[in-house]
Amino acid sequence: MSAHVAPEGFSAEIAVPATSANLGAGYDSFGMALTLHDTVRVRLASEPVDPAHRVTVTGEGAGEVPETEGHLILRVAAQVLAARGVDGGARLLLECENRIPHSRGLGSSAAAVVAGISIADALSTAAGLPEPTPGEKLAWATHFEGHPDNAAPALFGGVTVSWYPEPERAQSISLPVHPDVRAVVVVPDTRLDTGVARDLLPSRVPHAEAAANSAIAGLFVHAVCHDPALLFDATKDRLHQEYRRPAMVGSLERIDALRDQGLAAVVSGAGPTVAVLGTGADLEARVRTVLAGDDARVLALQIAESGASTLLLRGAGA
Repeated sequence: MSAHVAPEGFSAEIAVPATSANLGAGYDSFGMALTLHDTVRVRLASEPVDPAHRVTVTGEGAGEVPETEGHLILRVAAQVLAARGVDGGARLLLECENRIPHSRGLGSSAAAVVAGISIADALSTAAGLPEPTPGEKLAWATHFEGHPDNAAPALFGGVTVSWYPEPERAQSISLPVHPDVRAVVVVPDTRLDTGVARDLLPSRVPHAEAAANSAIAGLFVHAVCHDPALLFDATKDRLHQEYRRPAMVGSLERIDALRDQGLAAVVSGAGPTVAVLGTGADLEARVRTVLAGDDARVLALQIAESGASTLLLRGAGA
């Protein structure tokens, strides 16, 4: 029997932001939370639930992702709860309202992982366990995601830099982003599996290219925090984007066109979404002008200052 029992009638609402990783030169390190959120309403039934009726999904991914115990959020929540010795993993019911496009480089899987961790955190705390530390949350998220670049901003918000002080232990910090920085994302209808994108990367790159990329990554930190006028120069990648061109020709052509007009455009994560960083209320209009006639969705977003949030709903019955 589990040592910790979740309270009957537990109910909560979780919101997790979309994220854009890499941001040019910060491969597998930089990440940014965006004001586009998936929302999950979770409640705890009084007894185990039929696996075929545990999840409902509306919005992005509806009719495509599992609505059973195979759903990523449920799997993550159940594993974390089991590791903590908390009862309730088999009694969770989810209502998912998805706004983050899937397989587009906007962190939909990281959002699901963080939602599952947030559910487990809330249940564990309700069952009497201490609130997990940020480091513990990041460790779980990296365990499921494999990399902290999307997981960290989904958890903590803002623009994050993640690294490994020792193997298998990620750390992350949030940067003090300049208040004028904003983002526009260009989301095509096509999808791209992250594994396919990674398979295009070479096992080695020239030393000169790596050195140049390191300098640009350092410049990005300064630009996004203190001098947004440098964002164009600070988002020139040397490690991954060009190698991935064959898998997303349209995205790299958009980036070429945008950068030709002085806009700091990058591949968002593994793509094929394009992220544009800049300042000014006319940033979206400038992007639309350059891409006139393109059928991709253009979304003007802000950098989300906060990551995943949990609202406990009191008095909800099972």
